[in-house]
Amino acid sequence: MAIEAWFMDDSNEDPRLPHQTNPKHSVSLHQLSELGVLYWKLNPNIYEEDQELNKIRETRGYNYMDILDLCPEKVVNYEEKLKNFYTEHIHQDEEIRYCLGGSGYFDVRDKQDRWIRIWIKAGDLIILPAGIYHRFTLDTSNYVKLMRLFMGEPVWTAYNRPQEDNPARKEYIKSLTEKTGVPLAAH
Repeated sequence: MAIEAWFMDDSNEDPRLPHQTNPKHSVSLHQLSELGVLYWKLNPNIYEEDQELNKIRETRGYNYMDILDLCPEKVVNYEEKLKNFYTEHIHQDEEIRYCLGGSGYFDVRDKQDRWIRIWIKAGDLIILPAGIYHRFTLDTSNYVKLMRLFMGEPVWTAYNRPQEDNPARKEYIKSLTEKTGVPLAAH
């Protein structure tokens, strides 16, 4: 089954709730790809020897990997960290996450600055382009196991909104308006 995504409501309730509009307004993989968001469905049970994952890593130059268990029992200052992840920000590099277990939400801004919620579950590999405004939170399960991938040494720097003069943000906006280049096919 493909990843689920939808436009969010304007509620200020617990961010770990689904926050679907009523009626629910789903967002397709095609709509996500128009924002530069890429997606693959993989088998998390074989991630250590998964040839498809290895091909993605090789093709895109992801030579660094680590694994993060995010839950109250394993993360010091869990609530504070979750609050930081949920602060709207950009990165100067792609954000690549492969969900190996549990689930959570990546929220991204569309071209009209509306929030789209992307629900990742085990087997979902998602790539957010550099410069896209986004945030992350767990769902009510309060657990996710993520593989984090990087090109070269990992860079953890988040640049909180506003970042309109940030070179990565400018390049992202330019990519949306020019429609140049074709990304590696995802499914």
